[in-house]
Amino acid sequence: MIAAADLEHCREAIRTGSLSFHAASRVLPDRVRNPALALYAFCRVADDAVDDGIDKTSEVLGLRDRLDLVYSGRPRNAPADRAFAAVVEEFDMPRALPEALLEGFAWDAVGRRYDTLSGVFDYSARVAAAVGVMMCVLMRVRDPDALARACDLGLAMQLTNIARDVGEDARANRIFLPLDWFAEAGVDPEAFLADPRPNPVIRDMTRRLLGVAEGLYARSAAGVPSLPLSCRPGIFAAGSIYAGIGAAVARNNHDSVTQRACTGSSRKMWWLAQSVLRALVSTVTPQSAFVHARPEPEVAFLVDAAAHQKTTFSRSDALLAVLAQLEARDRARFNRRLDARRA
Repeated sequence: MIAAADLEHCREAIRTGSLSFHAASRVLPDRVRNPALALYAFCRVADDAVDDGIDKTSEVLGLRDRLDLVYSGRPRNAPADRAFAAVVEEFDMPRALPEALLEGFAWDAVGRRYDTLSGVFDYSARVAAAVGVMMCVLMRVRDPDALARACDLGLAMQLTNIARDVGEDARANRIFLPLDWFAEAGVDPEAFLADPRPNPVIRDMTRRLLGVAEGLYARSAAGVPSLPLSCRPGIFAAGSIYAGIGAAVARNNHDSVTQRACTGSSRKMWWLAQSVLRALVSTVTPQSAFVHARPEPEVAFLVDAAAHQKTTFSRSDALLAVLAQLEARDRARFNRRLDARRA
């Protein structure tokens, strides 16, 4: 399905660019691990380009064009694009899922901030839960309950990422904590961005966010027994590794401004071993009632897209609007450069 050279490129990209996923993927069966490496490599390349690129606008518009090529069967001549195109064809990947990821990256490019926790969930649905649903598709799982629990895991992971990166984001003039939390505490977000410090208010917000993530991790675990047995260790491992990052933030007294939480390789190996045991136990444990919990409202569109294998596609008005905003910004910049040359 995926050319050997392209797969090796994807494997190397993940080995160096996403240590947590690389560790968890080691206990996935080949039939899932290989397309998952292609999926994550495509997402990783796109994420890095938007996060680290000088011209975020062009990177997002370029990703839009790359997705158009992938879904037309004519991927860009690059290993990650060719590999992802093979995955899209083999698994009939609903286009709404990577398009959700595109929308999240577009929000990053315009510097969007989020007034409420629901807004943070909206963002997390796009940049993380969408990937969780795509992983289910790779496992040939389309059950709505399983998809909803995969979304829970994606949301939890993204909240953990936000909690871990509060300082790093602030120094890049980015903020993902809910703005109404700042208002409740009487803190000006701009003042925090101007001088990021791990004061008690910011630490409490970080603790609060991790508390929400913990509940989502617990609920997501109820869906793992709905997956093929051979896939369960990898998903249990992914949840444990990311939850472990949150625990490391807590051990640092919820200071993720002056220090960045990390987990060592020995801990990851322990979680991998533990995940195999959890998978075996799941075969004889009664199903949790949490598996039937309704999906969070912010992720319902992802569950619907995957569960019903929608073949028709049209970009949402919201995505079209933010892409139009980026295109206008791109044109304005081009015109400024043209005027400068004429002058």
